[in-house]
Amino acid sequence: MRALCLITVKPGKVDNVIRILQKVRKTIKEIMVVTGRADIIVVLQGTIDEVNNTVIDFKKIKEIASTETLIEVEVDLGWSKP
Repeated sequence: MRALCLITVKPGKVDNVIRILQKVRKTIKEIMVVTGRADIIVVLQGTIDEVNNTVIDFKKIKEIASTETLIEVEVDLGWSKP
């Protein structure tokens, strides 16, 4: 499964958080610094337990103020042709 984790960091701490996140290799597939309500978006891929444990570990990073995780779901809206 894939998920996006939107991370808000404390002011001036984006570089520190990026360095920490780059060390997490198992579930993190991509790290992006973005504008908007989040400062960093992380693309995660793994089992639900792996993603959950990774996000729990994010909460242990003191420079992270908050996270929001968006989990990919499969929905058939009938748009694709058979």
